[in-house]
Amino acid sequence: MFIAFREEVTTVLADALDDRGYPSDDLGIERPPEGFDAVLASSISFGLASEAERPPPQVAGEIADAVDVTDTTYVDGVTTQGPYVNFTPSEAYFEDALAVREDAGELAATGDAVVVEHTSANPTGPVHVGRARNPIIGDAVANLLEYAGNDVERHYYVNDAGRQMALFTWAYERFDETELPDPERDRTEYEMVRYYRRGSEFFESADERAVETAEAEIESILQGLEAGDEATYERVGAVVDAVLGGMKTCLARLPATFDEFVKETRFMRNGDTDEVIDRLKQLDEAVYEEDAWQLDLDGFEKNLVFLRSDDTSLYTTRDLAHHEWKFEEYDRAVTVLGEDHTLQAGQLRETLELLGNDTDQLASVIYSYVDLPDGGMSTRAGTGVDLDDLLDEAIVRARDEVESRLDDRDRDDDLDEADIERIARQVGIGAVRYDIVSKQPTKAITFEWDRALDFEAQSAPYVQYVHARCCGILDGVDAVPAGDVSALTEPESRELLREIARFEGVIDAAATELRPHQVATYTRDLAEAFNAFYRECPVLSVEGELRDARLALVAAARHTMANALDVLGVEAPVSM
Repeated sequence: MFIAFREEVTTVLADALDDRGYPSDDLGIERPPEGFDAVLASSISFGLASEAERPPPQVAGEIADAVDVTDTTYVDGVTTQGPYVNFTPSEAYFEDALAVREDAGELAATGDAVVVEHTSANPTGPVHVGRARNPIIGDAVANLLEYAGNDVERHYYVNDAGRQMALFTWAYERFDETELPDPERDRTEYEMVRYYRRGSEFFESADERAVETAEAEIESILQGLEAGDEATYERVGAVVDAVLGGMKTCLARLPATFDEFVKETRFMRNGDTDEVIDRLKQLDEAVYEEDAWQLDLDGFEKNLVFLRSDDTSLYTTRDLAHHEWKFEEYDRAVTVLGEDHTLQAGQLRETLELLGNDTDQLASVIYSYVDLPDGGMSTRAGTGVDLDDLLDEAIVRARDEVESRLDDRDRDDDLDEADIERIARQVGIGAVRYDIVSKQPTKAITFEWDRALDFEAQSAPYVQYVHARCCGILDGVDAVPAGDVSALTEPESRELLREIARFEGVIDAAATELRPHQVATYTRDLAEAFNAFYRECPVLSVEGELRDARLALVAAARHTMANALDVLGVEAPVSM
């Protein structure tokens, strides 16, 4: 109903401006300032004041007088407040908000196929906590685009052709397990990473001749991949697939799952990379310098190297073929990247344009990395903090918090051990995801436990508790009544209805801008509106029509909060 309301406002405001002879290309429609009794407002009078030779409040009044809402469904009236033209909702708007249920926030199908590529960490070992922002943001972006009506696929682009994987393969074949320390966890990627680390250590301590021999063996693996040697693909693939298997298990804990793991060797084996290289060499920007083929791109300090002197391609070269494949298969392509890939992303886009591609199909979400405060977590010797460590500690801390809150209660609670474990997992992992996704991606963040697990502050537990409270109210209600919106006259009821109705507009805007943190902000607004309603408007202790209407409102709030959390990848507990 919010999007339909906005469309009606756009139409009647544009008609009013045309009627008064004013331009209607920029309507200035936005959320009204706090305290306004309106759903949307226009600040267009600021821009027209000079042309009209009158102060903005007078221009606003003139425009409001020209607005005709006779044929609208959701716009009830037009008022002014200072320079703003305000649009108030009809009862039909509130009726539709009260009827919101399981499909809350789901927009009409667009018909667009969108691929979201995220995480794509090199398969050299466990997922590090510093890069945890990628799967969390990436999964939320994919969820958001899906709610916005797109057909979404989630891809993990696997770097299985670079020197790191050649070194890893060499080390796996070179060293015996007896030469390695015990794995830090009983899972494949923790077992395999020992070989990679041992191989890296070898190059730091071995004599010159041994290093030369090892380098030749690693180069042979790289050349085998470039030449399409099937045996080499199988050797490298065995290592890559083993590590990926463990990484998938870790990421599923968030959860972050994928429809496809797209290997870069795919675009070497099918000839696409060679074809791209041939086209790149024909570009005016192509130069052969320092024993390598490069592109001298305007506006970039560094050239883009796309072919080494030994005729081996680079990651970006293969990624060009990868993106051209995306453009053929999908209407839009979104990539979630760390800030250290900003240069590469810019060069990739520029080169794709030079190759004749429409890069309007391509969007990037750039994020800064996650830091932990000093002393915030224990680390294993020399290995840093893995995502598994963070999630384990999150669950432990959440369990301690839940048990502490239970101990503080004077009443008996019906939560058993399984319930406590469930809540600890939902709250703990939810706290990690919410705290990370709720910040603007480009802002550096330091993850702090006290803030993330604060039940009283604007955190995951704070908004999750609203869903649990709704479930508690509705527990035992056989069937939620439809409810008559006219019974909901209190300001708190109406404000909650406004927030529920606004959800689809939040989805639309956040999906357009690829900013899932806007949904997190909305969950806090919704939580505040619900808590105000809960304080002032008893539900189960009233009777008749009022009880039915308030039950319907609680159900609408429950489904809205559940779906908002679902976009963020945060579970909505039924009890806490």
